Parts: sequence; C-alpha cells; structure tokens
Amino acid sequence: MSDDRFEGMDWLRAELEDSFDEDYELELSESDLSLELRRIYKRRHPESMDRMAYFRALLNLQAELIKLQDWVVETGEKIVVIFEGRDSAGKGGAIKRITQRLNPRVCRVVALSKPSQREQSQWYFQRYVPHLPAGGEIVLFDRSWYNRSGVERVMGFASEDQVEQFFQDVPEFERMLVRSGVRLIKYWFSITDEEQQLRFLMRIHDPLKQWKLSPMDLESRVRWEDYTLAKEETFARTNIPEAPWYIVEGTDKKRARLNCIHHLLDQIPYEEVARESISLPDRVFNPDYERAVLPPELYVPKRY
Repeated sequence: MSDDRFEGMDWLRAELEDSFDEDYELELSESDLSLELRRIYKRRHPESMDRMAYFRALLNLQAELIKLQDWVVETGEKIVVIFEGRDSAGKGGAIKRITQRLNPRVCRVVALSKPSQREQSQWYFQRYVPHLPAGGEIVLFDRSWYNRSGVERVMGFASEDQVEQFFQDVPEFERMLVRSGVRLIKYWFSITDEEQQLRFLMRIHDPLKQWKLSPMDLESRVRWEDYTLAKEETFARTNIPEAPWYIVEGTDKKRARLNCIHHLLDQIPYEEVARESISLPDRVFNPDYERAVLPPELYVPKRY
C-alpha cells in the first residue's frame, strides 16, 4: 500500500475520531454529576447502550438526516416537527442530535419564551405562525402551541374557556397547515415519575445544568398528576389523522434519541439527491504578494 493511502487512512481515522469526540462532549455534559448520583443512575439503568454502538448508530442516522435535508431543499418541502413532553424527558437532547450536523439555514429550532403582553392579546396561534417553514426548510418546535393545553392550563395561566377554545381550534389549525403542504409530525417524550425525580436531582447537583431548572420545572413535580390529566385530554382531542401524536419512551436517553430520529426519517419519503462531483480548484499564487505581519495583540492567547 502506498504512503498516500496510509496518509489517507490516517486522515479518515482522525475525522471519525473527531466526530466521536463531538458526540462524546455532548455525553460528558450529561454525566458531570456527584459520584453518588452517578452510582444511583447506573444502578437504575443497568442495560444502557454500549457507548460506541450508540455513536455508530447515531452517525448513521445523522448521515440519513443530511440526505433528508438535501431532499427538502431540492423539492421545496416544508416540515414541522413538534417536541412536547415532561420536563427533563429528553426533548432537548434529541433536538441537539437532529440538528448537530445539519445546515442551520435549512433546519432551525424554535423555542419561544413566555408571551409578551401584546402577544397575549393576539390570536393564540399568531406568535407561532411567523416561525413556520418556507419551502426547503425544516422547523423543530421545542415546545409549541401545546403550551396552552399543558403548562398554561396546569399553572393557571389560561382559563378553562381559553383551553376549550384551543381544543376546538387546534385540529383545524393543523389541518390548514397540512393542506398548505406542511408535513406536521408531533412527538411526546414520556418518562416515569421516578425517572423525572432522579433527573431533577441530577440537575440540582450539577452546576452545568442548574440553569435548566426553573421554578416552573420544580412546580411540575408537585403537579405531576395534573400534567398527566392534561396530557391525556390533549391526546384525546388533538390526535387527528392528519397529524397524529407519537410517544417516545424516554427513560433510556440514548435509545430514545435513536428511536425518535429513526422514526422521523421513516415518516418522510425522502430520496438521495444526486450531487455533482466536487473537485478542489488549484490555488492561485501571486508572486508579488507578501503576506502582512499582523501585530501580536490581535491574536487570541494560546492558553491550551
């Protein structure tokens, strides 16, 4: 085998290791816990996926997501994916892995803060409409208009009349989206009561994750059953043929992400788009050009 082949293999191996490292960094951010909590979590999840098997499966799925992205751009498709579920159920982790290798100009995440006074006076769906996709775009809603039948209802931010009006309006609103050519896919991430309690404790003891715990999240622990009743009615009244709900069992985070991405790919009849072969053009050299020496204060200090 030639030296060039060896160098090419070394380069490819380095690129693959880089990809694994990128995913590994995300995983590390989820395990910087006290040793005691880590032991408890391992004991409760003895059959967690092998790390390397998980990374390989994830990379394969992300390669398919790139094919989906190219197809969406080529065909002008419009895709909306809604992520709902319990706090700490893994919505954010799944969204990160979906978007990790995609073009942010094609696939973007919408995570709206609480409505302003002006937005509260508008038609309820009005604040979401500007974020819907144009042709050739994918939009992932990290929580959505279903805030009304979930947190707003349970926490008393919406009256029963407003919630009832929402239930009457949302099926037709979603049918309108589908009729306009939007592919609408809705996921609910589900975890057990015990699992949510454990994940909240992990966040409390992890300084890198405490920002994820809001007073609203803590209150959701108190109102677990109220959220369950709200979820059940939401499913009963908004699970329409044009836009059904899909439940992702989220107790095992790795499997939940893989299952969700695989299912998402199965919902869309994408095809691999033929690409023109790309070759790197030769660099143009100007013999009269001499690169300027820049002052050292312009450079970021090399601390690592």
